[in-house]
Amino acid sequence: MIGSARYWREIPQRYRYEAAKCAKCGRVAFPPRLVCAGCRGREFTPVKLAQTGVVETFTVIHVAPTGFGDETPYAVGIVKLDDGVRVTAQITDCETGKLAIGDRVKLEFRRLQQDGESGIICYGYKFVPAIG
Repeated sequence: MIGSARYWREIPQRYRYEAAKCAKCGRVAFPPRLVCAGCRGREFTPVKLAQTGVVETFTVIHVAPTGFGDETPYAVGIVKLDDGVRVTAQITDCETGKLAIGDRVKLEFRRLQQDGESGIICYGYKFVPAIG
């Protein structure tokens, strides 16, 4: 893992679900960009992402990269949030065999990984089933 814990905490999109809305055309980019993909504008305002959405597509990982082997099988999907932004993340707390396109999910702040035996624990977002 590169950088200090403070560095990781100060990445707004990782910890505050923050995106950037183009001042010129209104397109929302997540993660934030320096140049708008829609109109090439360079002025943005921060916006908080919706915290619920629907699964658009997903895959189940059975052979995981180093550091994630004890989590298999696990799902990673693209979720269209209620504000229209699409986010790719792990979908957890569900049976992967019962996960389906169209399922309602919500964002939660979770542990992502740990850097070594006594290293920095990194946190970020994952999706979980939306109950109710």
